[in-house]
Amino acid sequence: MTDVGPKYNRGRFLVATGIALVAADLATIRSANAAFGTLKQVRAGVLSAGYIDVGPDDGPVVICLHGWPYDVHAYGDVAPILTAAGYRVIVPYLRGFGPTRFLSSDAFRDGEQLAFAIDTVALMDALKIDNAILAGYDYGGRAANIVAALWPERCRALVSGQGYLIINYEANKQPLPPKDELALWFQYYFTTERGRLGYTENLRAFNKFMWHWLSPKWNFDDATFERTAPAFDNPDHVAIVIHNFRTRYGLAFGDSEYGALNAKLQAYPVISVPTITIATDFDGANASGASYRKQFSGKYAHRIFTGYGHNVPQEDPKGFAQAIIDVDHFS
Repeated sequence: MTDVGPKYNRGRFLVATGIALVAADLATIRSANAAFGTLKQVRAGVLSAGYIDVGPDDGPVVICLHGWPYDVHAYGDVAPILTAAGYRVIVPYLRGFGPTRFLSSDAFRDGEQLAFAIDTVALMDALKIDNAILAGYDYGGRAANIVAALWPERCRALVSGQGYLIINYEANKQPLPPKDELALWFQYYFTTERGRLGYTENLRAFNKFMWHWLSPKWNFDDATFERTAPAFDNPDHVAIVIHNFRTRYGLAFGDSEYGALNAKLQAYPVISVPTITIATDFDGANASGASYRKQFSGKYAHRIFTGYGHNVPQEDPKGFAQAIIDVDHFS
């Protein structure tokens, strides 16, 4: 078991209200995932984590981590390709999404980048998975990057949408050219009270708009969005999302207990595991991967998926799945 600090190794029990909340959600989520896989729930660290687990039990494990504002359905077409190739595929709902719940009503609703990585390790521990191929983008890709950087023994190989995603908070305070700042409008919006209220009151409409904003060439239909939309009804969703974006600009802070781990992240840790990074039209000037190539010291490849946006596994599932299969051959 990877040591991520005493808080995540202490015994905890589901509070009665937490059990009720999870049970109430399961019917809706199971129905939404009927064609994808059976929803399971496991106590992992500070969470009761909901996840999909498909493929042979004895197959090499791939953990696919979704981003914001998406959910496990981002991998609905990736998973069958991987299971057909013999992989066991685990797709968890991140904290603040779907049926994933905090075990304690008093737990800090921490949305900082490190929290999602610690959750990933806790899930692996709970499922007795020593190491796995980690694949993700956005929140999930950042979590996968952090696990690969801090606990490389747990990460057999990495597929990272949008490249090197670990945020250096001091560097993130520096301004960008105006046209690049424009692309971050929603992050600045979330740093305000108006933004928090707006996200709370217009949750589904806001996230549907973001699907269009982040992937302008993705012609998804209403049914596709509605399969994911219930994941935003999680009672911690707004708190996690707002806290995540505020920590990026020094307007909120994560758990002080993990100061030493956060200090390591602020030093731009190099990732040594075999890696394929993926860029799309969403990445703009960074699509070449040149700006972060030096952050990967192991066997490495960079791919550009032209014509796609932010939600790359759902927009190009064949390409994303192939990257996972290919990176496995690196190791």
